Amino acid sequence: MTATAAQSPFEVLARYERLSLAHASGTQERFEAPGLWRGIGYRAGNSLFVSAIDEINELLAVPTLTPVPGTKPWLLGVANVRGNLMPVVDMARFLFSERTQHSERARLLVVRQGGGSVALLVDEVFGQRTVDAEQRRGAEREDDPRLTRFVEDRVEVDGQRLALFSMGRLVRAPDFRQAAA
Repeated sequence: MTATAAQSPFEVLARYERLSLAHASGTQERFEAPGLWRGIGYRAGNSLFVSAIDEINELLAVPTLTPVPGTKPWLLGVANVRGNLMPVVDMARFLFSERTQHSERARLLVVRQGGGSVALLVDEVFGQRTVDAEQRRGAEREDDPRLTRFVEDRVEVDGQRLALFSMGRLVRAPDFRQAAA
């Protein structure tokens, strides 16, 4: 007879819980370690970015969009996301005047702004990226004038040069908030 056969179902579940919590505790400490910054990596046009994980509320596949007449070309329209209408902005077109090509990799980054949320169309999402204090010390200043108001530094993460992009600055920018043509 095995040890688990002699245990009650409750005892087996309690053992699994202890093992699970013991395994997860080291992982949690690693993610909450001082000096670590977590973000979501993505590409808009030919540029690679990472934004703080707490600035991006949701990642979505691109739904059907309804155009809005009389708006800037970078405002693609509105999408119905679980019953809520949300403006959809082509991030590359807003930043670089380059239209994002629709592909299976394209995603929407949902970001909170004043009275609701806005969705930003990007070419692809790379997932979570962690930046440590050493990478931050080795950061270079952003030199692209189109980005300097949203990006202070560029860091190297996993062999990629990523611009640390502030979604908060973007949604507060007067030209971003004025989508009327």
